[in-house]
Amino acid sequence: MKELLANRVNTLTPSATLAITAKAKELKENGVDVIGLGAGEPDFNTPKNILDAAAESMYQGLTKYTPAGGLPALKQAIIAKLARDNNLEYKPNEILVGIGAKHVLYTLFQVILNDGDEVIIPIPYWVSYPEQVKLAGGVPVYVESTSEQNYKITADQLRAAVTDKTKAVIINSPSNPSGMVYTREELTALAEVAVEKDILIVSDEIYEKLLYNGVEHFSVASISEEVKARTILVNGVAKSHSMTGWRIGYAAGNSEIIKSMTDLASHSTSNPTTTSQYATIEAYNGPQDSVEEMRAAFESRLEIIYPKLNAIPGFNVIKPQGAFYLLPDVSEAAQKTGFTSVDEFATALLTEANVAVIPGSGFGLPSTIRLSYATSLDNLEEAVRRIDNYVKSKWQD
Repeated sequence: MKELLANRVNTLTPSATLAITAKAKELKENGVDVIGLGAGEPDFNTPKNILDAAAESMYQGLTKYTPAGGLPALKQAIIAKLARDNNLEYKPNEILVGIGAKHVLYTLFQVILNDGDEVIIPIPYWVSYPEQVKLAGGVPVYVESTSEQNYKITADQLRAAVTDKTKAVIINSPSNPSGMVYTREELTALAEVAVEKDILIVSDEIYEKLLYNGVEHFSVASISEEVKARTILVNGVAKSHSMTGWRIGYAAGNSEIIKSMTDLASHSTSNPTTTSQYATIEAYNGPQDSVEEMRAAFESRLEIIYPKLNAIPGFNVIKPQGAFYLLPDVSEAAQKTGFTSVDEFATALLTEANVAVIPGSGFGLPSTIRLSYATSLDNLEEAVRRIDNYVKSKWQD
């Protein structure tokens, strides 16, 4: 029999997130009281006004195909949001609505990358960036950041990584998994390199609304018209409005790139889910009180849980500024509890302490684990208590 699978899928790295999630689910089904801290989604329901708008659209019979790149009314809502929140002006032909920000990114890499093109990816990174680049024939080029840098790369590091094959750099701020946020000055320095080296900026801003302790979000595209022209901004309502399952994201940028993305979408998805598009119109045009309520709840949890996590022996945690993740370096805890790797330590936390965390190896930082505080405070406090007890019970001086 001929080879069944295409070569491109053989390059994919299995998801550590999915592996841990599957194991945690299996344990729960067997009656084990597992606390999951792997969630990449808010634990709140979608706000009622958005649910009502979605239902109303269905009752009105608005359940048919839409344009491949999104409803005109939704594009206008996105344009208004970008002007209101980010001081950015776009036209409808510079907006693509897709089936979640993840698929928007996938489509983007498919239309901008040729075989061998390089994309610079700062470490730590969201797990899907390298895989999507590879699936498009591109080559991920990793640039390491350190805890001393608050897990943010510098302009000098970016400049050193650029070659004649570099097509783009990915900037994710606020970051999954670190929760760190680039300042206006840091983004300006990175953007100057992008202009100097003539490369694109892929700016993933999906956690834009989840910021804490007075930290502000700054979109790199707003630096100048020159920077905006080479930036593809990617965002959506998944995290800000607790709409992960609705699958609506968007790209804003160069009209030629957006047209090619739209053409590809017309052959791959037909259109984003119609009901979800009407829900998103309400999400952006309606009241925003719920967005702030959810953000405040995450901040409150962070303030309570961060010092407790940081007090666990062998845990070194930088306090995040956004998103809803903590990324402690636990290499000392793993070593002192008898494990040769953090991956083994994370597995033991699941099977012996009944707490599911994500190994940092999936994000390019194998000395860390990622914990989500997108769950109840009771769950968080009990999970930290279990981890603390486990580490202290296994500690070997």
